[in-house]
Amino acid sequence: MNTEYPATDLVILAGGQARRMNGVNKLLQQFDDQIQLLKISEHFKTQVQQIWVNSHRDRSIYQQIEPDIQCYADDQQGFLGPLMGMKSAWSHVKADYVLFIPCDVTYIPNQVLVKLHRALHKTPQAQVAYVTMNGDALYPFCLLKRESLSVLEQAIAENKLSLRDCFKQLNAQMVAFQKQSLFCHSINSLDELQQYKQMKVF
Repeated sequence: MNTEYPATDLVILAGGQARRMNGVNKLLQQFDDQIQLLKISEHFKTQVQQIWVNSHRDRSIYQQIEPDIQCYADDQQGFLGPLMGMKSAWSHVKADYVLFIPCDVTYIPNQVLVKLHRALHKTPQAQVAYVTMNGDALYPFCLLKRESLSVLEQAIAENKLSLRDCFKQLNAQMVAFQKQSLFCHSINSLDELQQYKQMKVF
């Protein structure tokens, strides 16, 4: 296990409806050489204590692919977005830090977990650090402290589901990454997936 930072769990956020993907489970799609579940879990396996999937379906398929993976569904039904997936995590994970990652992310920067931990360590009052990619904020790709839970609960109780607004209250820190020739940092539609795959050919 890594000794550079406190024990951390990984949660892959896959709790949405994937409406723009015709309901296809993005975590089981192959954007690159591997299906997303394998790509993400293999990248972080040696860096985290436990890998979780926040999802309301396909648990048995995930566990066939990666037997050590744990799953949990949102605390409330209704597809309330990543904020609900994050809030729900704290009922399940043991670690006091969770790295959240969207299931449709195309590029995982090297050292991302170490750099997010460093950002939190530098600013003790910060309860979250998130990734920006080529200047775009990827709020769901973030490292969150357990002490953020009360703010998450309050936001959900008030039906304020914007990660950006919630993170402001958590003194969010930003960690910037650049990637040349990155077509898109996440895949949101079947059209984007086709374009992404075509770009990979060149």
